[in-house]
Formats: sequence, structure tokens, C-alpha cells
Amino acid sequence: MNQYMEIRRILEMLQDTMKLSSDPVITEKLSDIRQELLLFLEHDIDFKEVIDGLDDSIFITDNKGNVLYVNPAYTKNTGILPAEVLDHNIKDLIGVDKVYTGGAVPDVLETGKPVFRLSNTYKGGQEKTGYVSGTPIFDSEGNLRQVVALSRPIINLTSLQKDFNTFVQKIHDLEDSQKTITKNSEEHLSSQMIGKDTSLSNIWTLISHVAPSDATVLITGESGVGKEVIADEIYKNSNRSNAPFIKINCASIPAHLLESELFGYEKGAFSGASSKGKPGLFELANNGTLMLDEIGDMPMDLQVKLLRAIQQQEITRIGGTKPIKLNIRFLALTNSDLEEKIANGTFRQDLYYRLNVIPIHVPPLRERLSDIEPLCDYFIGVFSAKYHRPFSLTPKQYDYMRQYQWPGNIRELENIIEYLVLCSSGVEQVDNSLITSLLHISSEQEAVPSSPGDFNEAVARFEKQLLERTLSESSSLREAGRKLNINASTISRKIKQYNIHYPASGKSSGE
Repeated sequence: MNQYMEIRRILEMLQDTMKLSSDPVITEKLSDIRQELLLFLEHDIDFKEVIDGLDDSIFITDNKGNVLYVNPAYTKNTGILPAEVLDHNIKDLIGVDKVYTGGAVPDVLETGKPVFRLSNTYKGGQEKTGYVSGTPIFDSEGNLRQVVALSRPIINLTSLQKDFNTFVQKIHDLEDSQKTITKNSEEHLSSQMIGKDTSLSNIWTLISHVAPSDATVLITGESGVGKEVIADEIYKNSNRSNAPFIKINCASIPAHLLESELFGYEKGAFSGASSKGKPGLFELANNGTLMLDEIGDMPMDLQVKLLRAIQQQEITRIGGTKPIKLNIRFLALTNSDLEEKIANGTFRQDLYYRLNVIPIHVPPLRERLSDIEPLCDYFIGVFSAKYHRPFSLTPKQYDYMRQYQWPGNIRELENIIEYLVLCSSGVEQVDNSLITSLLHISSEQEAVPSSPGDFNEAVARFEKQLLERTLSESSSLREAGRKLNINASTISRKIKQYNIHYPASGKSSGE
């Protein structure tokens, strides 16, 4: 009995029950159910009948990979009978001398994401190649319930030779276009963001993905790491790059003025207000981008209004009654630990979740040692041109720069390079002592060790410095091991021995 016969039977039962019922409430409920079933029946769509009639192959498994269903086209296109796959697990059907070489279903089961790829089937000594797309089906609670694979033999496409050639050309055109877009984007980003550290490279990639969207971005990191540079890059590479980009520092404006700056006010809204009223920064940023710097310092009462403005994309001026509709992309920046502020009751959790759609964390400079030299070179170029004073650092002076912890991050590095350029007095270099005094670090020009014990300490210091420098210039422990001609496991042990801060130490040695 198919589902439609079953529905008709239920309708008859409901009709009979309604006639017998004396309770008006029950009768009304039954009537509602009957109307819903009638509406469903009116469409007269038997989905199994539709799937059975498709020319495309349909293959369905449960969330464990057990095969539940194949339609008639599946057998026609592959030569595989239902009995050969039904009630089998997909893992038992894949491999050498088995039914499949691979396919989409195992990947969907593993990742929970749609996939598309080529797949080979074997039947009667013949190999058939086709494309297959796998789609996960989830229940109401978000749990994987089934996997549906739709496939078609390649020969079906090649039979439409003209259309197939056009299809292939379109694919090539799309690939070339995407490569051009990516290349141009990376060139633009690399000209603005200085550094080669892996973490920074990941940020470049993320920016290229999220910039064209309207998603809210939360940029976190210590003061001076370059959060605003990241925000600028997102704006420049967004679809709103020709629209307003309004920036406001929430910590630099007194709390009692911040509300009027953000939301504006109507004339006569308060004592001292302009007689003409004033639009706020939200209105000025309409159809563009609004950057909220130091969002962690925003007063709690304004956080409520900001949350409402972001959620509803509308504001009301102070003293006004008419809502103003907005179309704004939000970028929020902070050097605060917002989760800690939430725990302390000084930042709203609901606002945090609204802002933290796309999180970007900018690591401090002390965790990006490989970026220090290119950053020094960049600022040397800037200030040498500005002050018309050629300048350069020696290899030893670059080492001093890498020894320092940089609590002020890139902003502090920029200031120090400007100072050094000015102090060079046109002789192009400065003494090591000037740099070591500025950075409050000891010079390597130390006295000769007075005992064998001191020799061991000196060797240990050299070994630690060598490891730190090599690790800063390597993307993995394995790469560092190749450079030093030692095993990655030895480097890992030395990191613990010397308590070396290595940000990538949580990764595997081969990453």
C-alpha cells in the first residue's frame, strides 16, 4: 500500500470519527487534521514514483552508511542490481575488486558536507566512470539522518557533444577567472599587510573569503598588532568599497556623548543640541561599513541599543520617534578579552554572539618572529624616504630585534625604526648600544666565561637562540629539523627543555 492509499484510508477514518464525536473541541481538531491531509493529497505528488522515474541514479544510505534504496535508473546506468548493494554497508562495497573505487557517500558521512566528484563502478569486468554528488540529510535537531547520492554516467554528457564542449570551456573560463581574482586579491593584500608568518597568511586567506560578504567581523588582538589594517583590507576588498567607511573609537568619546555620536539627535533633544539636529555615525555609514574600535569599552546601556541596531538594521535618533532604516556592514575591533568581560558582567553575551560571526585574531608580534625583519625593512623604507636619510640594520641588530618581546607590537616597532632613522644622522647606521638600550636587552659582547660551567651556559644560550630563529623561519618542526639536520622529535624536546615559546607547538611535526 503506497502513502496515498494510506492517506485516503486515514481520511475516511477521520470522517467517521468526526460524525461519532460529541465533543466540539475534538471535532474541530480532527477537522483541522483532515484539511491538512486533503491539501497534501491535492498536490498528488508521489515522491517515490518521481524518484523511480528519474534518468539520474539515486543511491540512499542511512547515517551509518547502510544502503537503503536505489532507483531503477541506478541499475540501468551502472549494471549493479539492487540485491548487490541493498542492506550492505558502503565501506564493504569500496576497494580493489569490489563494486566502487570510492565515491561521495563516505566523504559525506565523515564530514557532514556536500561533495561532488568522479567515481568508477565495476560490473561484469567493465569499468564505468560517472560524476556523483553526495548530499547530507539532517533531522530537525541537526543530526545526520541519511545521505543521498545522485549520479550520471559521463557517456550521457559526451553524447551531447556540442553542449559538453561548451560546458568544459565554461569550466575553464571559470577557473581562469577565479585564479585572476585570487591573484589580484593576494597582490593587493600583500602590498598592504607586511609579513610572511603562517598565521598572517591564514588571515589573508580569510579576508579574501569574507570581504565580499556582508557578515559582521570581530577582530581581536593586543594593542598595536594592526587590527585596523585588517579592517581596512576587508573594506577595500568588499562590495562596499565605493560606499562610506566610518570609523569610531568607542573608548575615545565620553560615555554621555557616545550615544548622540552614534545615533544622532533631533533638534531640541537636549540642552546644547543643535537647532537643526544632527545625523549620527550610523546614518553617515548607511549603505557602507561602520568600524567600531575598542568595542569592549562601550558602556552597558549603549550595548543594548547597539545590539538592537545590528539585529534590526534600524535606529531612532535621540529625541526622535521615527525609525531610520539602515543597510550597514559592521566591523568590531577590541584588545579586550570579551569572554572575560562577559564573566565579569561588563559586556553583554548576546552582543558578543552578534558581533562574533566571523572572528579574526591577530597574533602579537612576539609570536611572529619571522615578520620582524620584513616589517623593519618596510618602515626603514618609509622613514628613509620621509626624512631623506638612507638607513639599514646589521644582521646582529636584526637579532636584537627578534630578542625583544614587543609589548607595543607593530606600533612600537614603527616608532623605534623612526627614532633610529632620525638618530643615524645620515651615516646610514647606528651603534648596537643604541638599540640594546632602547630595547632594554643585554648586548652579546660579554666577558669571556671564567669557568667551564659558564661555557655550558653559553652553549645552551646559543642553542636556544639558534632554535628560536630557525623555528621563526619555518612552518613546521619537520622543516626546522631539515634546516638543522636533526629530527623533529629532538627539536620538540629542546623546545620543552629551553621553555621556548613556539606558537605552532600544538601542531604535528609534519604540518
